[in-house]
Amino acid sequence: MKRLFSVLVVLVLALAPAAPARAADTHYTGTLADGATWIADVPSRWNGTLVLYSHGFGSLAAADAPDAATQRTLLDRGYALVGSSYDPNGSLWALASAARDQFAALAAVTRQIGRPRITVALGVSMGGLVSTQEAERAGHRLDAAVSTCGLLGGGVDLNNYQLDGEYALTRLLAPTAAIKLVGYASPAEGAAAAGQLSALATAAQDTAAGRARVALGTALLNMPTWSAGQATPPRDAAGIARAQYDWLVAMLPFIMPSRYFIELSAGGNASWNAGVNYGALLARSPYRSTVEALYRAAGLSVTADLADLTRHAAVRADRAALAELTRTSTVTGRLDVPMLTMHTLYDQLAPVEYENRYARQARGPLLRQSYVNRRGHCAFVPSEYLAAIRAAEHRVRTGRWSLDLQNDALGLGLGDAPAFVGFRPGPFVSHRDIPLRYLSD
Repeated sequence: MKRLFSVLVVLVLALAPAAPARAADTHYTGTLADGATWIADVPSRWNGTLVLYSHGFGSLAAADAPDAATQRTLLDRGYALVGSSYDPNGSLWALASAARDQFAALAAVTRQIGRPRITVALGVSMGGLVSTQEAERAGHRLDAAVSTCGLLGGGVDLNNYQLDGEYALTRLLAPTAAIKLVGYASPAEGAAAAGQLSALATAAQDTAAGRARVALGTALLNMPTWSAGQATPPRDAAGIARAQYDWLVAMLPFIMPSRYFIELSAGGNASWNAGVNYGALLARSPYRSTVEALYRAAGLSVTADLADLTRHAAVRADRAALAELTRTSTVTGRLDVPMLTMHTLYDQLAPVEYENRYARQARGPLLRQSYVNRRGHCAFVPSEYLAAIRAAEHRVRTGRWSLDLQNDALGLGLGDAPAFVGFRPGPFVSHRDIPLRYLSD
């Protein structure tokens, strides 16, 4: 009887009509005038919206979506996708060419497929900075933008906040050590410095004084307050400091060698801390109470350490490098089109506090910001990307924002656990105006 049943099941399956095959997408490629390449994917049933995707730091390969799952999700719902490599002949920090190449890729695919009804820029990480630049320079080329996990402070603020934290760790843990923080001749120099700082921070965990001083450095580095080794976000100072230390030693081997590529793009060091008042920075920091609690527990004076940091801060920026990085790698807040930002609450590479900074620049009805309760840099799921794009489309069609992103993402039925939440980030404390007296010639 079991054998007969199995045979019948096989016959039924064999005779059942096959599921209709999904129509093939059309893939396009091309090369731009500066040698950058571009790719595009267009579904057979295009819904009329084209997503101009800007990829992040670390690669100069053309991409048109954040990841394969998101690419498939967007194509299955009718979105066409396009993106470029950026100019492959320079630095991985390709801000000098990125927006130009993205708009050129957009023009190239439009010649192939016709003009979209709606064009939405989408970027991640460094690409989130690129898509923001595109939104500020859109003209008639874009209708809206979605900037996710974006480095919205730009290259200058990025280098300065990292310098603040790395300098504090160096000065407080090993004031006589020769740890190079800027002016790298190669990524290897940054990696060596990262190894030195990581070893110092790890050794410092053995004492209350060491943990307090590491906490001051990680506060200035805007490290997240929930690490992978913690089941839930900690609320106590010791737990927060532990989370920030965990992120610190994981991130230094990446962020310090990466500085080389930003300096290569700018033509020199474009960050400085000469003249910076570190007491004022901590006073504005959302992590101030954590640092002060650990200093009290250690019997140390945080005021004395902050004064020491201020007194010995001496790094000066190269004028030409700073001018170049400002020209290529910053934003103004003057949006041409509506833009929605999306950020995880616990981002180790693009601090969520960047959102506070950009909101101060871009006051007005064109900007809206959203947050996802998750750890990690650009740690988004396909339904979150799609809900953000749909919100941007709605703003284009109606002139109004409708931001019930969590319910919209859930309603997509993708089963990937979207986690939009209400949130207001603390201030980004390391932005500073350029004092000419602290620049080198």
